[in-house]
Amino acid sequence: MQTSTPSRILIADDDRELCRLLADYLQREGFVVDVAHDGAGALAQLRNAAGRPDLLILDVMMPGRDGLDTLRELRLQHRLPVIMLSARGEPVDRVIGLELGADDYLSKPCLPRELLARVRAQLRRQAPLQSGTVQVGNLQLLPGERRARVAEQELSLTGAEFLLLLGLAQRAGELVDKAALTRQALGRELERFDRSIDVHVSRLRHKLAEASAEAPRIESVRGSGYVLVVGA
Repeated sequence: MQTSTPSRILIADDDRELCRLLADYLQREGFVVDVAHDGAGALAQLRNAAGRPDLLILDVMMPGRDGLDTLRELRLQHRLPVIMLSARGEPVDRVIGLELGADDYLSKPCLPRELLARVRAQLRRQAPLQSGTVQVGNLQLLPGERRARVAEQELSLTGAEFLLLLGLAQRAGELVDKAALTRQALGRELERFDRSIDVHVSRLRHKLAEASAEAPRIESVRGSGYVLVVGA
């Protein structure tokens, strides 16, 4: 009988006791877990093809290269899901982390069960999507390959950004509410005061506009959601 390979999680946090607690908990849930205690160690693990993680849990406050600098560098080459942790829990930290390419964010201290739910949600998003092509104006998405391009120019998107754009493109011209987009892009329910989708949309707008002046636009409907539109 063939069994699936367990997902590999990398925890990067200078709090060694917390790393041990989270690693033990996630290992009991069937994951393979590696730990690093600074940004340099996390980046080294990502360069190790044999032990490259499927998901990274990244603390913001670490000595030397902090979590934000680490995230900025790893996003130049890696698209794996990243969940950021921060003991400060300030809204600005959350926004900066998401703007730099984090997929999701949790404030510390967090319940291991809540972190586990976020981990599973992010990993579920990596499951194969349907084949075929979604075309909206000069935007083309290939869900089976998780690729998107505008006027033949490839877009570099995180997993959350791709799923968000796909959700909008599949209902182009229609209002898609934030709750539905949160479920599709982040694999969880929308939380009170949650601006994650807004930040992901801001990054997508920039990438679409940078690729082509004729790219579809993401328009906001105040308090409701977003619409992907083509043309004037």
